[in-house]
Amino acid sequence: MATITVTKDNFNELVSQHDFLVLDFWAAWCGPCVRFAPTFEAASGSEANDGIVFGKIDTEAEQELAASFQIQSIPTLMIIRDKAIVHSEPGALSPSQFDLLLQKARELDMDKLRAQAEESA
Repeated sequence: MATITVTKDNFNELVSQHDFLVLDFWAAWCGPCVRFAPTFEAASGSEANDGIVFGKIDTEAEQELAASFQIQSIPTLMIIRDKAIVHSEPGALSPSQFDLLLQKARELDMDKLRAQAEESA
């Protein structure tokens, strides 16, 4: 699947319609963002990641969206599973690190996480 440009106008729709999103908060002037972009694009097009929606959020164009998630450093990768943020961390990853992160996100037991969240609330 191709990478989607995420904006404040389509963000809620994407989250409500998809169970697994990987978001890359980036900017054109950011060297690490530019170097990470091919890794993100390759993962987006990989058959191993079918069913995952990959989206890029330009923090310059979408300052309101970036601010709503308190993005302080870019690139920041955020993973949303079943409408819940399960990962959010700044820093560019190598292809192998990114693949491992995606694998761990796939393996999460979302029912168990929801139950733990309810217990701690």
